[in-house]
Amino acid sequence: MSFNKSKSDYIVVTFSGGKDSTAMLLRMIELGEKIDEVIFVDTYKEFPAMYRHLDRVKAEAEKAGIKFTTLKREKSFDYFMFEFRYSNGFFKEHPELKGRSWATAKVRWCTKEMKISVIQQYLRKLKSEYNVIQCVGIAADEKKRIERKGNREKNKRMPLVEWGWNEADCLKYCYEKGYDWEGLYTIFDRASCWCCPLQSLENLRRLRIHYPELWDELKEMDDKTWRKFQVNYSVADLEKRFAFEAERLKRNLPIKGKDFYTQLKQYLSAG
Repeated sequence: MSFNKSKSDYIVVTFSGGKDSTAMLLRMIELGEKIDEVIFVDTYKEFPAMYRHLDRVKAEAEKAGIKFTTLKREKSFDYFMFEFRYSNGFFKEHPELKGRSWATAKVRWCTKEMKISVIQQYLRKLKSEYNVIQCVGIAADEKKRIERKGNREKNKRMPLVEWGWNEADCLKYCYEKGYDWEGLYTIFDRASCWCCPLQSLENLRRLRIHYPELWDELKEMDDKTWRKFQVNYSVADLEKRFAFEAERLKRNLPIKGKDFYTQLKQYLSAG
């Protein structure tokens, strides 16, 4: 797999902390595969249980003699969201606005600023010394990601694809090894940043129920910024919507359909 014979291979596992990258790393360790370094990028907004999971996996890696590196931007997520400004473009036209505010489907600044740019900078340094072979936790049933990664970068390896492990296989394996993220995957379908505005309404409902302290922090964040949390809802709107849903469910009324949305619109506009 080497692409420069003058440099030695350096095997890097990029580790997000989720079920797929955890399964990949633990299985590679179990198989005795060569790993030179594990890299985790801290976004500042992981679930508390994820940080505790990270500590457990780090200990497992270091027990196997593997270097475990945690990277993070010097400037925090909150800095970029509430304070950062470009000197031109959009912010020049809107001097009253501060911070990049919530990410959108088209402008996912958080992924770029807090993860991609951080790891790319670190990998560039490694690549000046080594043939870096990056192992990524893409499962066998993630067809689009497989095609995108496989076609774009040849120095990446996808062990889960090689083994034929899908996402369900990864979660099952992690549970069998005793890693359960303190129940995160029994609550959410994804265990990414808890404050992500691009997550599903169902995940947000569950965040409000199971993590009220994080929900309160989410409301505070939304009150401090200029872009609406989601296209149709502020966090306060969502709180009203979820309360409205709960009341309708008590009366055995549906929480979808034309009548529901008509009444929800009236409920939200009434304040």
